[in-house]
Amino acid sequence: MIIKKIDEFQPGEKVDGFFLIRNMEKKTSANGKEYYDMTVIDDTGSINTKIWEAEKGKGIEVNDFVKIRGEITLWRDFKQFKVHKIRKVNEEDNVDIEDYIQSAPYKGADMLDTIMNYIDGFKNEDIKKLTKTIVNSKAEKLLYYPAAKENHHSIRSGLLYHILRMIKSAEKLIEVYTDLNSDLVFSGVILHDLAKIEEMDANELGIVSDYTKEGKLLGHIIQGIKEIDRVSKELEIDEEISILIQHMILSHHYYPEYGSPKFPMIPEAELLHYLDIIDARLYDMDKAISDLEIGQFSPRIWTLDNRQVYKRKDI
Repeated sequence: MIIKKIDEFQPGEKVDGFFLIRNMEKKTSANGKEYYDMTVIDDTGSINTKIWEAEKGKGIEVNDFVKIRGEITLWRDFKQFKVHKIRKVNEEDNVDIEDYIQSAPYKGADMLDTIMNYIDGFKNEDIKKLTKTIVNSKAEKLLYYPAAKENHHSIRSGLLYHILRMIKSAEKLIEVYTDLNSDLVFSGVILHDLAKIEEMDANELGIVSDYTKEGKLLGHIIQGIKEIDRVSKELEIDEEISILIQHMILSHHYYPEYGSPKFPMIPEAELLHYLDIIDARLYDMDKAISDLEIGQFSPRIWTLDNRQVYKRKDI
């Protein structure tokens, strides 16, 4: 049996491989038989996976690193992995889980250095001091934290990657909208999701096990503005600056049902929201079509308002 990775899978093949279980749910088929519906991943992608005989999945859990022997099938024109055998990886397999983890395309340390260089370029000393203090307090975990448990940028170092892409986009838009305060925009971009480090429990592989108690009860928006308020008082930051940055964090989800009790009331906050939306949606679109053939539509993606995404040909 050939060891293969997900991006190499072809319908009809029988393969062996090493994978991480991203999610796993026991279900009941129409004929009353229990089975497992899973998503497994490696560093090249993800694939829907089925254990049709539920007893084969006994002892296997979400976030387990496993070896699977199975068959690649087609279901409604999409590849599916039918499990014949599955077990946890052991020392005799002589494989490193880090070689099978989806990660940002840049090293965490390099992305963090780039972000710190932006902060060093701030003109306003209070914004610089506030932003740098909060980033430095989270630097170690920032190197590997994802931006989400399952959705956009849910990869190792995904949080830094999300911030970096937003900064690059912001830099270009600030050249067009010249009345914007660049320090506020960049600070908002850098700080807007940093409290996800306290919202989620993640290991050094960037795998989230669960949300923390405070994350479940408050969420990263409230956690974030609490921290900005606290650090601002400790550093004696100008109150206006503290409130403006807190407002940007508070309003960046835009709608109350998504966690923002206020709409953006300053141009920098409005831009922050759309920078976040652009990066998250384009990431999810790229991910949705990554395993498709040209001319195919993806399944409906709930983070994209249940839209299907089309993989166009190169033009």
